[in-house]
Amino acid sequence: MSVFQSIFLGILQGIAEFLPISSSGHLAVAQRLFALEDVPLLFDIFLHLATLGAVVLFFHKTIIRLFCVLGRWLTRKSREEDKSDLSMIVALLLGTFITGVIGIFFSDIVPTIPEKIICGGFIVTALILILSDFVDSKNQKKREALGTQNDEKVVATDGAVAGAQTVKPWQGLLIGFAQGLGVLPGISRSGSTIAGALLCGVDRKIAGEFSFLLSIPAILGAFILELKDFGSMSSSIGVEAVIAGCVAAFLSGFFALSVLMKIIKKGHLQWFALYLIPVGILGIIFF
Repeated sequence: MSVFQSIFLGILQGIAEFLPISSSGHLAVAQRLFALEDVPLLFDIFLHLATLGAVVLFFHKTIIRLFCVLGRWLTRKSREEDKSDLSMIVALLLGTFITGVIGIFFSDIVPTIPEKIICGGFIVTALILILSDFVDSKNQKKREALGTQNDEKVVATDGAVAGAQTVKPWQGLLIGFAQGLGVLPGISRSGSTIAGALLCGVDRKIAGEFSFLLSIPAILGAFILELKDFGSMSSSIGVEAVIAGCVAAFLSGFFALSVLMKIIKKGHLQWFALYLIPVGILGIIFF
């Protein structure tokens, strides 16, 4: 693999990891178009690790706050205002567990998935985004109606609609399940987790934040599991190409994450369906 190809794949990974268009699907298709079928899975995970750095930088304040809340809970010094963050921590742990179980189940299947199925996954992702935006739009109207009636009772009336500023444990399980399905190439991890959160009634801003916080342990876990292939990767790709790809993935990922968070707040995830459906159809025809 040349440095140019590595940079191209890095930029593709950075953009596709955060925009709900499936980074694994795009990387798989791009590698096969470049005739790079022998690229170790660990290289893809190194690119994911680089985009993970973008997540940590973007959400560093939230991550520090959650660790502080966890520290106070462990030392039995929790405050009343820590309840929502403790709920989110539990949801993150449960979501990570169910993601890991599903990821292990699909680990041997992913490398064998043909291109046509991957491109079909793009269309499935598009339909998920359209559905989640439709449901979230209805929930948003209900929240506004509740707020008009009584601003003090918005969170207390309907848990599935109220959009409280946290994620409950049962929601974390469902979102983790959605993230687990995102290991399949063509199914967007960010798209499936954000859509899963919206379908569970989580507020838009919290849905985006929780989705990317949930990606941290998932990516770290995948990286650790694939470290056994480090020797083969360094011999087949080269250190320079790996570094160039990771830098490109980090920079493009931070930019894409900034853009996506603004789109999520406006409730326009269905826009990406305009890209995913034609690409999926063309991919099915081409392959």
